[in-house]
Amino acid sequence: MRKLSLSHLFSVKQVVSFLPIRKEEVSRMIEEMTKTSDSSGLINVSRAAFLLTNRIICRAGFGKKYDEMGKKRFDEVFEEAQVTGTAFFLGDYFPLLGWIDKFTGMHSRLEKNFRELDNIYQQLIDDHLDPNRPESMNGDILDLMIKLKQDQTAAVQIDWDNIKGILMNVLIAGTDTISSLIAWGMTALIKKPQEMKKAQEEVWNVIGNKGVVDEDDIKNLPYLKAVTKETLRMFPPTPLSVPRESTQHCTIDGYDIPPKTMMYVNIYAIGLDPEYWENPTEFMPERFLNSTIDYKGHDYGLIPFGSGRRGCPGMNIGVATFELALANLLYSFEWELPNGMKEEDVDMEESTGLTTHKKTDLFLVGKRYKYN
Repeated sequence: MRKLSLSHLFSVKQVVSFLPIRKEEVSRMIEEMTKTSDSSGLINVSRAAFLLTNRIICRAGFGKKYDEMGKKRFDEVFEEAQVTGTAFFLGDYFPLLGWIDKFTGMHSRLEKNFRELDNIYQQLIDDHLDPNRPESMNGDILDLMIKLKQDQTAAVQIDWDNIKGILMNVLIAGTDTISSLIAWGMTALIKKPQEMKKAQEEVWNVIGNKGVVDEDDIKNLPYLKAVTKETLRMFPPTPLSVPRESTQHCTIDGYDIPPKTMMYVNIYAIGLDPEYWENPTEFMPERFLNSTIDYKGHDYGLIPFGSGRRGCPGMNIGVATFELALANLLYSFEWELPNGMKEEDVDMEESTGLTTHKKTDLFLVGKRYKYN
């Protein structure tokens, strides 16, 4: 399934094909922020990032606008999925005591959430099978998966459960992680005025008065690229990797690990390892200038997307969305903290969940930048 996803759903070609959607939704975000800035000046960056990523994923994945998804129910169901996905189930650790999870109600809560998710996926599939479906569904991720299922000559045959599994990955992994990264990136920069100034001056000097940053411009913004890597190092969207299972007995640092042991890689701790990084708790994008270290899984000190055959297949679309959004945020506004706040007052507390979000939303004053 991962190979199919890489070759058909998240290939470089597909990432490029969704560029018009990313560009349009980023422009919409900037327009909405401008209106907010004109009226009150205080912009909820976290909420804007959440809306941006949901809008992009819903259009690219299902050919539907986020507003058409029944936002309230949609948000509630997926927030519950985050909660149950990280909740403590005794049966996970002591299988013979799994009955206690039923007694506490956790089992029924999980089953209810699963049924609600399944209903959402089934509705999306039914909409795509409708012969009178809108043109916006042609070529989206779900449309490609349905065509793969219907291809009798394909090397691997997939079923509806396979498709629903990928839909869950697209929705939960695709929306939460990118919005979290945007919020943390802006948080890190607002706490470091010099780094914010460097990033903005680079964008303003390269883009000039063009009015918008396009994806083709990103390659000419090395400091922005360094900010991307530093944000991924310090604030990986998923601090723990998805679980792995050992295939055979091994010994690591004196610890015996039997086969079939469930393991997690602590991506967060690796990114802050003082034996690998100088001043690891300091946000210093400069460390990546003139450096060959990258986030693609070849440098084991920086593996926000995992590594090897089990690396995240959505890496390309995730980074493309983050960089385009961040570049336009830096280009369009001069950012300040609300009146009376200092850099040290910015809340850095994290919420619990599969994805590491800020516990409190990031509110900033955004003044529309006037080009010369």
